[in-house]
Amino acid sequence: MKKFYDLHLSVPLDNSDLTEKMIRKAKTLGYAGLGVSFSPSVLGETLSRLRQLCKYVDIDLVTRVDLEPNSSKELLLQLRRCRRRFELISIACWHKPVARQAAKDRRVDLIYFSSLDFRRRFFDSAEAELSANALAALEIDMSPLLLTTSYERIRLLSYLRREVALAKKFSIPVILSSGVSSEFFMRGPRDLAALAYLFDVPSDVAFKYLSENPLKIVTRNRTKLSSTYIAPGLRVIRTGENCVE
Repeated sequence: MKKFYDLHLSVPLDNSDLTEKMIRKAKTLGYAGLGVSFSPSVLGETLSRLRQLCKYVDIDLVTRVDLEPNSSKELLLQLRRCRRRFELISIACWHKPVARQAAKDRRVDLIYFSSLDFRRRFFDSAEAELSANALAALEIDMSPLLLTTSYERIRLLSYLRREVALAKKFSIPVILSSGVSSEFFMRGPRDLAALAYLFDVPSDVAFKYLSENPLKIVTRNRTKLSSTYIAPGLRVIRTGENCVE
């Protein structure tokens, strides 16, 4: 049985009642895990409280930070500060130099682009080639398809078709997320898969974008953040003065 993950949910952390409603609704919709957006300066108490709530609801909490740097230098500084504190690092690529740097930096998990400012959708062949040599996945938030109408939606679908085709060509993983901040716009995995069909993603592939791909990223990062991790393929099994039997 597939485990579905929505890796981009912006819950109102300052409102505990609404936060609990959104977490419970995600569980009802069929998600096994949630990526919740936190600010880089989030307090440990807030993280602990949300972990307890998700454990009670029986849903896997994935801690995530969304960075919006204005330059490559700022991006590198933010990555040094945040990489060990969060399970997912997502970069908003509002500027081309940031997009290029994020695509090739192996500390970046997700890259995403402006939904409606089409001049800032920098995911082209050069960007895809850089991403193919790193670990970054292309994240597609589905909420704009619910909120836009008429020409804007048609144009967005056109860009999404092109970007998904590029990702496939360069073997870049794609993640489908909701990207919502209100319970009224939350949708289940099958609803998001149906929306993805509008930009030529078959349902079986869309389910992979909602289950297998996000789970691989989460599992990989949790392994790296473990105290026993040293390097790829190398972990601490036992410690002591003499570990030789």
